[in-house]
Amino acid sequence: MSAVTPELLLHAYRSGIFPMAERHDDPEIFWVDPRRRGIIPLDGFRISRSLARRLRRNDYTVTLNRAFEDVVDACADRSETWINDEIRSLYTRLHHQGHAHSLEVRIDGALAGGVYGVCIGGCYCGESMFSRQRDGSKIALAWLVDLLRRAGFSLFDTQFLTPHLASLGGVEVTRATYRRMLADAVDSPADLLSVPLAVSGQDVVQRNTQTS
Repeated sequence: MSAVTPELLLHAYRSGIFPMAERHDDPEIFWVDPRRRGIIPLDGFRISRSLARRLRRNDYTVTLNRAFEDVVDACADRSETWINDEIRSLYTRLHHQGHAHSLEVRIDGALAGGVYGVCIGGCYCGESMFSRQRDGSKIALAWLVDLLRRAGFSLFDTQFLTPHLASLGGVEVTRATYRRMLADAVDSPADLLSVPLAVSGQDVVQRNTQTS
């Protein structure tokens, strides 16, 4: 599948499928179309009391698209990963074309957590996230959900549902339900760059309380 291009990748996302590799050193890529799809309802993101306290501390900084490749590398830096060199290259190209975006969380100047994904209209297809310090990925997801809501997105696709995502309000939907949600979202004029990041963690918590 060496003929995979960024254009083909975008077409795949519009069709509801995405690529993975068996492991980091496997050059092959295969397409995935889960029978049950993980999503985070944008009006159902769950911020626990402990996470709300963590968000309000503001002893961290959040940026958008400042370190895309570093985020991808951090997501791949684990004993088992589906991110091989070709996937890294493809998503980096999508990032340079304006289709893939990363959100970074730093504590004391060092990357503590982050997430990256692909935007297709009003759908944000979350690819992977990482956490190097406690709550790093939770902070990233909370700020990302806040941004997606305000930027006009209607669908946050997480591909699969993990216990971690379920604790934050993630749910599973059938393939048919996901396809309907995707069809409604892809033609939306949503733009991740149309609104600024939240001013503070308190703003994220307050808006989430009003929305959920």
